[in-house]
Amino acid sequence: MNTPSTLALFDFDGTISHKDSMVDFIQFAVGHRRYYSGLIKQSPMLLSYLLKRTSNSKAKQLFMAHYLSHLTVQQFEALANDYARNQLPAIIRPKAVEQIQWHQQQQHRIVIISASVEDWLKPWTEQIRVDLIASHLDKAGPLINGCLHGVNCHGTEKVTRLKKHLTLDDYSYIYAYGDSSGDTDMLALADEPHYKPFR
Repeated sequence: MNTPSTLALFDFDGTISHKDSMVDFIQFAVGHRRYYSGLIKQSPMLLSYLLKRTSNSKAKQLFMAHYLSHLTVQQFEALANDYARNQLPAIIRPKAVEQIQWHQQQQHRIVIISASVEDWLKPWTEQIRVDLIASHLDKAGPLINGCLHGVNCHGTEKVTRLKKHLTLDDYSYIYAYGDSSGDTDMLALADEPHYKPFR
């Protein structure tokens, strides 16, 4: 389809990237040694998550709190910006970039919808000139506490947030690209869904 009323939706982690950006950002922020020692300390929580006793959202917040709670908001934002500009491009799948560029050439509207935190994705999405819908970190206090501001942008929340961002009826054709069960609802919106397309 080659009309301005075409929409292309992309998940980020595992679809555009070949590595989870939250994990990659935390390794960037605290270093590999502290990251791996932290995994040992968090192993009970991670096991609980794998056994589905701890929700995706709760596990994510506990994980971030463990590594980031020593940072001021300003330190976190500076690290996120540095990461997005200098490290994030290294985990981007070239085929995903090619597909984004193809949609841009067709003048389609492109929206990346991610459960990852906006701060470490937005500088990159602004650079390539696409829309971003992502999770927001709570910055109410002087230090990062790991908590999300609002709902984790995962699963059905991706569709909820998308519908607040734009009017789906404005688009006559929708592409969607995802790689996990967290993208099922988003993929269901599409005339042309693609599952794990860039591997």
